[in-house]
Amino acid sequence: MEAKIFLQELSDAVGVSGYERKISRQVAEDFKKYTDSIKYDSLGNLISLQKGFQSSEELTVMLAAHMDEIGLMVTKIEDGGFLRFTAVGGVDPRTLVGQEVSVHGKESLNGVVGAKPPHIQSADERKKAYKMEDMYIDLGLSEKEIKETIRVGDVISIKRRFTELKNNRVTGKSLDDRAGVLMVLETLKHLKKLKHQVDVYGVATVQEEVGVRGAITSTYGIVPDIGIAIDVCHATMPGVSKEDAAELGEGPALGFGPHVHPKIFKKLKEIAKELDIPYQVDPSNTPAGTDAYAIQVTRSGIATALLSIPLRYMHTSVETVSLDDIKRGARLLAHFIAEINADFVEGLRCF
Repeated sequence: MEAKIFLQELSDAVGVSGYERKISRQVAEDFKKYTDSIKYDSLGNLISLQKGFQSSEELTVMLAAHMDEIGLMVTKIEDGGFLRFTAVGGVDPRTLVGQEVSVHGKESLNGVVGAKPPHIQSADERKKAYKMEDMYIDLGLSEKEIKETIRVGDVISIKRRFTELKNNRVTGKSLDDRAGVLMVLETLKHLKKLKHQVDVYGVATVQEEVGVRGAITSTYGIVPDIGIAIDVCHATMPGVSKEDAAELGEGPALGFGPHVHPKIFKKLKEIAKELDIPYQVDPSNTPAGTDAYAIQVTRSGIATALLSIPLRYMHTSVETVSLDDIKRGARLLAHFIAEINADFVEGLRCF
């Protein structure tokens, strides 16, 4: 129940890429219960540290999940009080018409995304999806009233309430990747009960949706021996085969590809089998798209892994995950970290 409440608070919160300050304070309130220190770097990444029982060599592991979300930005205030906007991150325009939004100016104002209704469109217009330039936001205010509170450049977030579904599944906005932030927290909870040698950095990164920027700066500052990115992957649904997605509720997906160190991948699989933790393999031919890429290529290179949470309807306001997958992934990560020692880290230097 505690995990579900935490995820609900994060999902409902606002933290568009580049504007994560408020949500980072929310994350810190829970992270500080299980860590020895919390700090922020110049870009705004939240960097928590849970110290381990050190051997003669200091060893560090970094867990990274991004807390930012996709959103919109005001580009123009038109006659009549309508707002034009652009995307911040990978927004699919087809999902926007009819959405409720909040425009964050001097104060936050509620509005709706509108467009020309099909009843008065031409026959050709009705055959095409709406483009972003065809849409506008209606706040119910005049141009003069809007300009007192809103300016060009203000960010806009989608309004959607977190909702529980059956079978321990939940839906809401920005579960990509606040579900991953929850997995980091759950891992830190487990580690409080386990004896581990390594220092564990739990990082909630910023600006992943606009170019994995937070992972670049946070990894460069920490320089961990091992870096593990925690993100989401596509889950199966009608029209999406198992070849392109993981099963929702069947366990976390272990990324495998050029961005993943094969010995870490092998060790994670071994531990999952030993502890009877369901898992899946998520093959990827490119490291792009997650914090794993930024971690891997920092400085002279970091031994990296990727653990993904199956998620349906990515980059919409009804993203759907299984809490069971998150909890299983956290247990797997905690036991993996508890087994890390100097010999294992040394072995990562040889492929």
